[in-house]
Amino acid sequence: MLNGAMAAGFWGFVGGISLLVGALAGLFLPASRRVIAIIMAMGAGVLVSSVAFELMDEAYRQGGFDAASVGLTLGALLFYLGDQIVERGGGKHRKRSQGQQKGGSSTAILLGALMDGIPESIAIGVSLLRGGKVGVVMVVAVFLSNIPESLSSASGMQKAGHTRTFILTVWSLVVLVSAASSLIGYWLLAGVSGNITGGIQAFAAGAILTMLASTMMPEAYEEGGAVVGLVTTAGFLLSFVLTKMNG
Repeated sequence: MLNGAMAAGFWGFVGGISLLVGALAGLFLPASRRVIAIIMAMGAGVLVSSVAFELMDEAYRQGGFDAASVGLTLGALLFYLGDQIVERGGGKHRKRSQGQQKGGSSTAILLGALMDGIPESIAIGVSLLRGGKVGVVMVVAVFLSNIPESLSSASGMQKAGHTRTFILTVWSLVVLVSAASSLIGYWLLAGVSGNITGGIQAFAAGAILTMLASTMMPEAYEEGGAVVGLVTTAGFLLSFVLTKMNG
């Protein structure tokens, strides 16, 4: 089990390291609002497809309708409640790209970033429980979607007056927590029933979907316009093709 947990931690780190890549890009590579929006839309489409074909399909296969339905609902509700707490604490605009974070709480911004990344990392760790092989498509989806998320946020945080040291520290911590979440998720769930495993996968799916609908997709549309619908569809198709190629 130790080897499996370490593997889960490694793949969680691989999926999460793109947050740091995106943050560096947001700080040092100037990008227009439209470009950021298009990248966000692509990442959102990739994640929506992965939630549907990687997480929910597997949740149903492992635990049936009850585990999938209850897990999805609980994940959505918990993320919603956590998001409300973070917003009221000063982290409402943590993913915005134009400096809306100004005046917000640094602690709330950090907590919000952690809350956004943990469900994806747990999903990676749980995927290893399916025969000991990592869900490659899930890792790719998380990797691709993380880049625009942190790129937009880091760009906005810099415009809001936060130092580069603070911004990179935030995203480095999120990467480490992502790896730990995958490791702990695997370690805690190894050997449990399929019903529980399926429920956890659906829980992660619910949290991810709620995050996308409340943060990434509105930001993408506001900054990029109607074309982001086409880009989101392209991201969905990319993830769908990867899922089918991976069997």
